[in-house]
Amino acid sequence: MIISQQQSLLDFNSFALDVKAYTLVTLASESDLDDFTYQPDSPHFILAGGSNLLFCEDFNGVLIKPDFKGKTVVDDGDDWLITVGAGENWHEFVTWCLANGYHGLENLALIPGCVGATPVQNIGAYGVEVKDFIDSVRSYRLADGEWQTLSHQACQFAYRDSVFKHEYKNTHLIVEVVFRLPKQWLRTLSYGDLKQLPEAASAQQIYDLVCQVRSEKLPDPSTLGNAGSFFKNPEVPAAQAQALAIAYPELPIYDTGAENIKKLAAGWLIDQCGLKGRQVGGAKVHQKQALVLVNQGGATPKDVIELAWLVRNQVAERFGVLLEHEVRFIAADGETTLDDIMLQLERDAIDVEQEA
Repeated sequence: MIISQQQSLLDFNSFALDVKAYTLVTLASESDLDDFTYQPDSPHFILAGGSNLLFCEDFNGVLIKPDFKGKTVVDDGDDWLITVGAGENWHEFVTWCLANGYHGLENLALIPGCVGATPVQNIGAYGVEVKDFIDSVRSYRLADGEWQTLSHQACQFAYRDSVFKHEYKNTHLIVEVVFRLPKQWLRTLSYGDLKQLPEAASAQQIYDLVCQVRSEKLPDPSTLGNAGSFFKNPEVPAAQAQALAIAYPELPIYDTGAENIKKLAAGWLIDQCGLKGRQVGGAKVHQKQALVLVNQGGATPKDVIELAWLVRNQVAERFGVLLEHEVRFIAADGETTLDDIMLQLERDAIDVEQEA
């Protein structure tokens, strides 16, 4: 276990924002959990790879970073059961699966972050969500040190959502994720650029194309700070989607599995507002992918927050669709929302004016 005080988080968030944590605790083995002292009255947050976070300011409490490693494979008849430590790099794990003949995750290649974060967000891309392959999640309950294994059903997966973002948020530390990959692999080619592949495309071909497209369209966080897709694709009533389709025939609309709900492409909505390249301070809407906000260099959390607010408001004004941020907002004492943090900024500005 490594404990750091007043730790800079510059290398722990893919937005590359210069913020600090009062305390950062890194847990590398299960034995570290025996030595870890949980302080329920102190703000705390579980930090994975930092690839889907926006630190709005310095964090006043304890950041807990699970760094558990390791992979084991069990032959379970028709499936492979692969148990993976929460601290393993996600893309490296996907690449390892492909190299060893375990197929199914190739559509999710090159998504930044750690394995332990994938069930929290229920990451997804190119027609596949990670929930499709999660068998169970092994976790450690911070309050009393109890181990708990959650079944697929108990994880309550939904679009970019799970129980770990609600009831178990910051109470359950994910230690391992168990993936169930079928030996009879079914390729998914129905989404976006993958439609150009032949019906008999191999897992390697899918992986290669996903990596190519993501590299071309999405900025590398190691060279240009960002947290990937900033907003979720909005889900709206089918009647609203139909009305928008009449006004905007080019609007991409996707089925959700629910008869009366459709999903819209958030990036398309933002692009139609002419927001590519729009900048606030050091924060900018990416030139190639409108769904991504980037740190051009020297951006402050306030720059990113105000740019996100501008984007959301312009989309709402033009299309009547309110975007919800996929990126998790972390304030001084814990998780917050774009609405709440903007309200706080407005209050702070009023206080400054009154003091002046």
